[in-house]
Amino acid sequence: MIKLSPSSINLFLECPRCFYLQIVKGIKRPETIFPSLPNGMDKILKEHFDRFMERNELPPEIKEKCAGYKLFKNKPLLDLWRNNKKGIEFLDPNSNILLHGAVDNILVKGDKLVILDFKTRGCPVKEDTHEYYQVQMDLYNLLLRKNNYSTEDYTYLLFYYPKEVLSSGEIIFNSELVKMKTNVKNGEKVFNDAVKCITSDSIPEEKCEWCEGK
Repeated sequence: MIKLSPSSINLFLECPRCFYLQIVKGIKRPETIFPSLPNGMDKILKEHFDRFMERNELPPEIKEKCAGYKLFKNKPLLDLWRNNKKGIEFLDPNSNILLHGAVDNILVKGDKLVILDFKTRGCPVKEDTHEYYQVQMDLYNLLLRKNNYSTEDYTYLLFYYPKEVLSSGEIIFNSELVKMKTNVKNGEKVFNDAVKCITSDSIPEEKCEWCEGK
């Protein structure tokens, strides 16, 4: 079974030919070194939020802006949705292609769910930083709705970036919460376009520096 994720669909948007080669032919771009810090931060942030969830509280970095929200309390289901090999899944009945995505956390507002995604970066957030994650957030919201959950038309991105090093050697991080509008119809269109690409009989012609000559 073919599986697509927000990261593979981002590759489709960047270069359909590279996407086709990777998904259909198994020819991937050269691997790059991925820093381990984001993964380490991701782990401790999830543990941090889970401690507050167990006390029915919100962490201080989101408490003021997210008054009226609660953290998603179904821990076994959240662990499944966080699993990179599983995540939230939707099997397209027309193509039999699976879309899946692993989330960091979920907020609950009334009967609606809101994605809360952690981002670690080396510098403060710019005005347009969140735009890089638009398709990812559109797809996450799409996945929840395809699984019959009601969602708001927005998500939250929680950015962490280093502030200073104390004399004790401890590193202090700043955090910034960004509310981001999402468009489920756009997520569905991008997914359908990606499916159409890899189910086509012909490979996309336009090439980039990575797939030149392949």
